Amino acid sequence: MKEATGELSTTVIAVIAIGLIATLFGTFLLPIIRTQILSNTYCTSAVNCKDCQNGLCTCQYYEEGQNGQLVISQNTIRCQDKNA
Repeated sequence: MKEATGELSTTVIAVIAIGLIATLFGTFLLPIIRTQILSNTYCTSAVNCKDCQNGLCTCQYYEEGQNGQLVISQNTIRCQDKNA
């Protein structure tokens, strides 16, 4: 009986540890990764870049409009200067 209790305790600790790791990943790392992927995607389609300083430019980017066509976004993003 003691062996079964010990195995159950180990299983419970493992499940709690996995839950904590998943929670930390979802809370802290996933938003950072998602932001970086979107930033890289937008900088790939950057247009109308201006105000370039220290290797970074303020650019607009293409995004999908309501009817599925690509339109230039009204928002801006900071991207690496392609000419530098």
